[in-house]
Amino acid sequence: MGTQYSPQHGARDSGADSKLAIFSTCPPSNGCEDGAEYFRQVVNIARWSEKAGCTGILVYSDNSMIDPWHVAQVILDNTDFLAPLVAVQPLYMHPYTLAKKVASLGYLYGRKVWLNMVAGGFRNDLVALDDQTPHDSRYARLTEYTTIIARLLRGETVSFDGAFYCVQNLTLSPALPPHLQPGIFMSGSSDAGIAAAHAVGATAIHYPKPASAYSDALGNTDAGIRIGVVCREGAQEAWDIARARFPEDRKGQLTHQMAMKVSDSVWHRQLSDLATTATSANHPYWLVPFENYKTMCPYLVGDYRRVGSELKRYVDLGYHTFILDVPGSIDELAHTRLAFDQIGEVV
Repeated sequence: MGTQYSPQHGARDSGADSKLAIFSTCPPSNGCEDGAEYFRQVVNIARWSEKAGCTGILVYSDNSMIDPWHVAQVILDNTDFLAPLVAVQPLYMHPYTLAKKVASLGYLYGRKVWLNMVAGGFRNDLVALDDQTPHDSRYARLTEYTTIIARLLRGETVSFDGAFYCVQNLTLSPALPPHLQPGIFMSGSSDAGIAAAHAVGATAIHYPKPASAYSDALGNTDAGIRIGVVCREGAQEAWDIARARFPEDRKGQLTHQMAMKVSDSVWHRQLSDLATTATSANHPYWLVPFENYKTMCPYLVGDYRRVGSELKRYVDLGYHTFILDVPGSIDELAHTRLAFDQIGEVV
């Protein structure tokens, strides 16, 4: 029996006790100069993702992109249940403003919005905003930021006196109903990130190594991974498609190298170090898109059963949330579903 999925709840059952939440990703606006065309891309990919049964869809945010909350509203306007997973950068707005946005969308649409809490971002973005806060301190700031937001959304009157934020007797109106409380994600690649995620009860998102590189399961930790998938019935077809979509590109490799020199991102460095470690020729784990600056996550490539087997190994380790890369087509999401359906078949 294959993996079963319930679109109303946005989860797949891969066993008696295992439920998977699967998110797709919205394309970044900085790759499209025509606003009307970008609008169409967002609507199409959101609808594909909903049809494929995804829980939600990640919306990027950085200095080079349009406001993610406007993109989230486009998604809500053009889908029935798909939840925007909005990347949140504390430098862009006060925690009260963000809580107000989440509550307002809940009030207007009766829909849940998820939050992907970002501690920093690209180094040049931080410099442009005159933020010199060190890496670990950014996670301390993010912990305070997220704590205030979560308490406001729960309907509390919040007084908070921290190192970064201070509020007195702050309340939120309209209130957000309990069933619309947002799920919260946070990068879990560094010790500081893991500690922050634990402190606020967030799902820690990892940019994973090959599943075989992990020696121990996660235990009770709430965690997920960011990964792309290209799969077909035959492995050769999958690899041909993957290499055609992500060809090696010297310019992209140089851009990646330059980004590494100015980045203090732990996950970025971890993936770059992994790229120097070869996997066997038939292994599905693939870092070429990352090395060529085409995307920011590893890929799994191969036939449905082989990719499904690797996905199951991640599930067995304790990863129950998957954030997929930007889908190239509705067919790509359908093929990816077939790989996830293998999880219930793999022993």
